[in-house]
Amino acid sequence: MNKTDIDKNNLKNLLVVDDDERIRKLLKEYLVNEGFIISTADSAITANEKMKILDFDLIILDVMMPNVDGFEFTNQIRETSQTPIILLTAKSEIDSKIEGLEIGADDYVTKPFNPKELLLRINSILKRSNNDKILNPEINFGEFTLNIETRDFTKSGKRVYLTEQELNLLISLAKSPGVPISREELAGIDEPGRAIDVGINRLRKKIEDDPTMPIWLQTVRGKGYILRPNSK
Repeated sequence: MNKTDIDKNNLKNLLVVDDDERIRKLLKEYLVNEGFIISTADSAITANEKMKILDFDLIILDVMMPNVDGFEFTNQIRETSQTPIILLTAKSEIDSKIEGLEIGADDYVTKPFNPKELLLRINSILKRSNNDKILNPEINFGEFTLNIETRDFTKSGKRVYLTEQELNLLISLAKSPGVPISREELAGIDEPGRAIDVGINRLRKKIEDDPTMPIWLQTVRGKGYILRPNSK
């Protein structure tokens, strides 16, 4: 499967807010295929609830929504957060674009749009963000070494095969070593947590001497999963 260029090291949580179910499904399918973790909401109210659970890396927000429209919701978000926002709307007037940017949106895409164009804009905004600078791209645990930048995973210098899903999951945990990460953060709110549980079990079979008594990839009750690197 051919994919457009994307920084695979940074598995980003994106929130798509649009009252059009067709648009939500289209964007979710396309962006998940491009390596993002996608959650969706059909209104500002639903989006607010999900934002209480997860810290999203970027929000794709439709302007023309009932009750609280995209402009008003952008204003609300900017009161407490600088999360990047891309506005989607059928409006093409220059005044609407200026209004959206003036109230704090980072970019503006007019419907109908090419998903690839939206992807390029997403990547451009995320590249400007300094939130995920990796000071040390190498994580060591036991005989294993994971390089987050190159996505190389080795045991005593020999490459270990992981599926794309397993590698993405391990990288997500390795970006916050020693910190529990919830199933929701790993999967996205819209995805079943069981998929993460299955991925964790498969990883344990590949990295733990005894998967039933894990040393490196542990469960923290009530909080999620944690990768424990070698202590220095």
